[in-house]
Amino acid sequence: MHGIDFIKDLAVVMLVAGLVGWACHRAGLSVVVGYLMAGMVVGPYTPPFSLVSDIGRIETLAQVGLIFLMFSIGMGLSLRKLRRLGLSLMVATFTGAIIMYNLSRAVGGALDWPPVETAFLAAMLMVSSSAIISKVLHETGATHEKSGQLAMGVSVLEDVVAIVMLTILNSLVQIGGAKASIGETLGLLGAFIALAGIGGMLIVPWLLKKMSLSAGEELPTIVVAGLLFVLAFLADKAGFSLALGAFMLGAIVAETPHKTQVSRAFEGMRDVFSAVFFVSIGMLIDLRAVLDSWLLIVGIAAFVLVARPFAVTMGMLVIGGSTRESLRVGLSVTPLGEFSFIIAQLGVTAGAVPRRFQALAVGVSLITTLVGPWLIRRSESISGWIAARQPRWLAAWEEYYHRWLERLQRRQQKNVLWQLSKRRVIQITVEILLVTGLLVFSEQMFGLVRDYLPVDRTYPRGAEIIFWSVLVLVALAPLIAIWRNISALSLLYAQVSTAGQPKAATLAPIVELGLKGGAGLLLLLWLSAILPISGMARWLPLAAVGVVLLVFVLLRRRLIYWHSVLEVELKEMFDEDNKFTGSIAPWLAAHSDWNVTLTDCVLPDLADCRGRTLGELALRSKFGCTVAGVERQGVMVGNPTREMVLYPRDKVLLLGDAQQVDAGKKFLQQASGAPTISNFDEVRMEAVELPEGSELYGQTLAELGLSAAYGVQVAGINRRGMRMLNPGGTEKLFDGDDLLLLGSPDQIAAFKIGVRGKAKSTGA
Repeated sequence: MHGIDFIKDLAVVMLVAGLVGWACHRAGLSVVVGYLMAGMVVGPYTPPFSLVSDIGRIETLAQVGLIFLMFSIGMGLSLRKLRRLGLSLMVATFTGAIIMYNLSRAVGGALDWPPVETAFLAAMLMVSSSAIISKVLHETGATHEKSGQLAMGVSVLEDVVAIVMLTILNSLVQIGGAKASIGETLGLLGAFIALAGIGGMLIVPWLLKKMSLSAGEELPTIVVAGLLFVLAFLADKAGFSLALGAFMLGAIVAETPHKTQVSRAFEGMRDVFSAVFFVSIGMLIDLRAVLDSWLLIVGIAAFVLVARPFAVTMGMLVIGGSTRESLRVGLSVTPLGEFSFIIAQLGVTAGAVPRRFQALAVGVSLITTLVGPWLIRRSESISGWIAARQPRWLAAWEEYYHRWLERLQRRQQKNVLWQLSKRRVIQITVEILLVTGLLVFSEQMFGLVRDYLPVDRTYPRGAEIIFWSVLVLVALAPLIAIWRNISALSLLYAQVSTAGQPKAATLAPIVELGLKGGAGLLLLLWLSAILPISGMARWLPLAAVGVVLLVFVLLRRRLIYWHSVLEVELKEMFDEDNKFTGSIAPWLAAHSDWNVTLTDCVLPDLADCRGRTLGELALRSKFGCTVAGVERQGVMVGNPTREMVLYPRDKVLLLGDAQQVDAGKKFLQQASGAPTISNFDEVRMEAVELPEGSELYGQTLAELGLSAAYGVQVAGINRRGMRMLNPGGTEKLFDGDDLLLLGSPDQIAAFKIGVRGKAKSTGA
């Protein structure tokens, strides 16, 4: 049975991944290395240990694992996070990626490889692994250093570069190599991202909010999992990779207030299916191909260890970073990882590159992952050694370039025209991409909903008419917004360009009219280029114009209102105050002169310190370090008080020198495995009568402190038939009162024994 075989394969994958990953973790290696090695051992190319041999099932496992892996990567990235990283770091990342791409193409040309193979090689080598780099930076204690923060920012932005490259390569192999237009592919990518992104950001947060208020905890998780597969499927139907859709949903969920809950719910699935992905990639590797290509793997790995630091360093220098700081960032982003495997698998599956590319990706990733921690730990000394030997003329040129950048930034800040118009330019760009996505992917959308639209024999094309009417109505709001923004910009530029002219009052309207006319012509050319005019929609242009004019006349004000609501909702999502979280350290200035460092640690579920206050733990007196902050459920508490209680999965930020924070971290993460007894399921209410002669007679509930003494709460008092629910602390108790107690059986029994014992001793 096919189903039983699939279950057997999944069992083998999970068990072997867990055991080998555990061994690598104990050896101080990345668990990703263990997953890949496990896959190579049990895969079909390693007899007699070939426990999994069906290539089709292996590829299915890899695709499912890829979807969850890309979703988790997307959860680590959001538009708000991109905005925090800043335009300068984006410029540095893309500059470094372009340099690495061209250097890799030069290597491919030197090896006399075909252009397609060279393009895949360059794509594999131009992006790092954010998952591996994050883990290494955390293990080396560099997470909260300025260079570590910048390195994490670069690795996150390189995920975006990888998605773009993956989309371009996917289109190249589908369309046919050099015949594909890179510009057209990027345009379609932007249109799909705008369409799916805006739709997702309006639907997903609303849906999660509604379900969080009226559904159980498990239902939002199920819905998000369903949306994950839906968006991955839609991305594939649009001609892109499954990875794009999964990545996008992760980035959308990262913008919602439910990010922490979703991340916690998917934590187990993410770990399981990420392991499935890496093991499946390993199973597709032929060890003989690795051995046959060992010289090529070592050579490419050596090239990466030199070229990647150089490319990223140059990118950081372009935005004004110092030589020492730029080198530290470059040395920290050498490990390759998941995207290199995905790109290699894409090329092999499509037949664009030979199977040795999978072995090449795995081999280079293993070497860079092993060398990466060593480079990060010694990045400060290496960068200092190189900076100290920097030629004087180069240092002088660097200083001059920094001064020029500062002057340029000041000049841009004084450019009032750009400051006034940039917001509208961004809005126009997003709205154009949204309309482009609606029209370019209209046939795919119609194919998805065709079977659900009413069809009448009298009107055989009724389904098409309904679909296109709704589509044009949806596209009309952003089209009106585009024209309104263009009109505002035309007025602004006309006023600025004619200011100070003798006939400014006469020239300004003429310039404004000319700008509007030119923009209108460009809009018509754009719409005519993207309107589907073949197949079922060859009559669409004329019908669309008629519907647009009619609806515009009837619903103009309503469409403007709808679009304003849309803008407000999207703006609210991105303009929330950025809270201090564990991933955003507010201190990024260099502090090596103080011999102080920041390290965070997550408390395990069985941590010995769980349930204890910071005052009880006394970290400062024991180890010399202090707790700078505690992040719980995505909320950061800075400078917590001594009374704060620590719980499992809290992320604690420690401040001190290297030895102090290491000692404090080890102490907090100690887990002896002692179980905790919880009587939550046994909590009940029980009525207990106070005996005569009880010492509780005449005392108030506040004076007695029954909660502290016995752990019970008084939920009500029945005194001679008069019932008091939830009595206050000033209420006194008398003999014969029936107390409605809330607590566990043991607590209520202890209260009974205590009260009776006191009553007997009083009576005696």
